[in-house]
Amino acid sequence: MKRWSITFENRVRGWLSQGISPRRLALTLALGFAIGCLPVIGIPTALCLVIALALRLNLPAIQAANYTAMPVQLAMILPLVRLGGRIFGSSSLPAFAPALHAAPLTLLLTSGNLALHTLGAWLVLAAPSVALLTLVLTLVLRRIPVLSTEPGN
Repeated sequence: MKRWSITFENRVRGWLSQGISPRRLALTLALGFAIGCLPVIGIPTALCLVIALALRLNLPAIQAANYTAMPVQLAMILPLVRLGGRIFGSSSLPAFAPALHAAPLTLLLTSGNLALHTLGAWLVLAAPSVALLTLVLTLVLRRIPVLSTEPGN
């Protein structure tokens, strides 16, 4: 077990010393975590891939943060539904219950509306969360000796 731990630690040090600044790594982790909390199951992994490629971020780091956020994603679905209902002035959950017994088109429209309100609530929370997480993680990552010696801090 100890040998595995040392090997893993050496690999992490190698990954951290590949020229990424603490600020860039912090942004990568913050984006991955925030996107991982997206209240639509299955979308965050693909979205993290697209964003990492578009912004030239560390793909393994953003996906690791994304997968770390999965329990938070599941825990946040109902609160985001309720927050979305409050933000957009609708009582989403009570309106959804009768739609379950309605026509398929009514169910589709109601669930789509519910999803849009939930995504709106996530957007309201995601932007400040990324900014705050990036700031905090930058301060923490600058304390790691391997990262603090990199140029561009």
